[in-house]
Amino acid sequence: MSDDLRLDPRADEAPDALQEGRLSRAFVAEVAAVLDSGDDDALRALVSPLHPADVADLFGAIPVDARAPLADALGELLNAEVIAELDDYVREDVLEALSPGEVAEVVTQLDTDDAVAVIEDLEADEQRAVLRALAPEDRADIEAALNYPEESAGRLMQRDLVAVTENMSVGAVIERIRASIDPATDFWEIFVVDIAGRPVGTMRLSWLLTAPPDLMVGDVMKREQTLIPVAMDQEEVALQFQKYALISAAVVDAWGKLVGVITVDDVVHIIQAEAGEDALKLSGAGDGDINEPVVESYKARVRWLAANLGTAMISSSVIALFEPTIEKLVTLAALTPIVASIGGNAGTQTMAVAVRAIATKQLTDSNTRRTIWREVRVAMLNGLTIAALLGLGVGILFNSVNLGGVIAAAALFNIMVAGLAGVLVPLALTRLRTDPAVASSIFVTMTTDTMGFLGFLGLAALVGVANLQ
Repeated sequence: MSDDLRLDPRADEAPDALQEGRLSRAFVAEVAAVLDSGDDDALRALVSPLHPADVADLFGAIPVDARAPLADALGELLNAEVIAELDDYVREDVLEALSPGEVAEVVTQLDTDDAVAVIEDLEADEQRAVLRALAPEDRADIEAALNYPEESAGRLMQRDLVAVTENMSVGAVIERIRASIDPATDFWEIFVVDIAGRPVGTMRLSWLLTAPPDLMVGDVMKREQTLIPVAMDQEEVALQFQKYALISAAVVDAWGKLVGVITVDDVVHIIQAEAGEDALKLSGAGDGDINEPVVESYKARVRWLAANLGTAMISSSVIALFEPTIEKLVTLAALTPIVASIGGNAGTQTMAVAVRAIATKQLTDSNTRRTIWREVRVAMLNGLTIAALLGLGVGILFNSVNLGGVIAAAALFNIMVAGLAGVLVPLALTRLRTDPAVASSIFVTMTTDTMGFLGFLGLAALVGVANLQ
């Protein structure tokens, strides 16, 4: 067993369950075999040493039709911690095995943000049934969260927090926390509010524990703080945490009143999800979840493939215009894709940088022109280098200085176009209020292919086939 596994005492209880931090194939097969045998006690004994996150991974590793039976067999081992760790698509299959009352029982054990994540994926009638089974206070909190836009701070925030006024003593705050806060509640900061419930500052736990008990909160709190509007998009929330190195932040409503708190552990999930989402959007792969139903994956991907087919037809029409030239020198047909491919790769590089800069708010109105000029210079240097190498290689291979010069000029031209397209297309889509990660690749590829074909074949026709041989 590796040293990493021995850091977790439960790993010794299930030595064959994990390999390099992942469930082993042998363990998953053993679970499936025991599940088929109907021996629920043996199954629970096998699974009980696992961490909740590993139990969640187990549901993703077994066949889809085995998830509901596994949920039934695990009984109390399928707790709130496991439900919170499940992949969204896997969770849907697992929750189908639970009654509304059982789902409600799980939801009451979750933080508000995790509870909302569970309930928002249910069908409307299932949502109503689960909400009816909740205690009135829990139901009110979750219904309020569901009223906020998806992927907003209101959906992300937790409502369990510690808020005090600045005229309280440190000792009184400690006594209040001991008397009224559930020991299972995790918090790192205490929020200080005025009589209207508006945040006026924060106090870290370290300050609370080290300050004299008779000192007033107003004397030890920090008045500067970052407030998160309840409607702020979760991606912007993550940027705020990254920019200001936050551990937690108060969420306020339209009237500036404290309504919740967002903690850094939630933001880590956002950063991971948003980074993966942008990468998948650039490729047109939809959610990109291996547990996503086949039909949904098909619908997400086929529309972009169809759009790409249309743009490819435009590029092909350019080649058709130069058919007589290609017929006279077949070598052109072999070399044309090289120019388009180099331009496409250059455009993709620039586009990836631009999309990321837009997403992280690095590319703004104030530095747009500077950024465009920067990418033009980078493209020029890249173009000169690649054009020299390509022109020299083609000139030697085909024993034609003119052909080498034509393809070098076309490569330089197309890489310059790619540099411009890679930054201008995402900017244009942003101005049109369209996510640049979704459609940029199609338009950049169309531009580099079309201009690559046009530049190379146009120059070849202009120079003359006889001069290229």
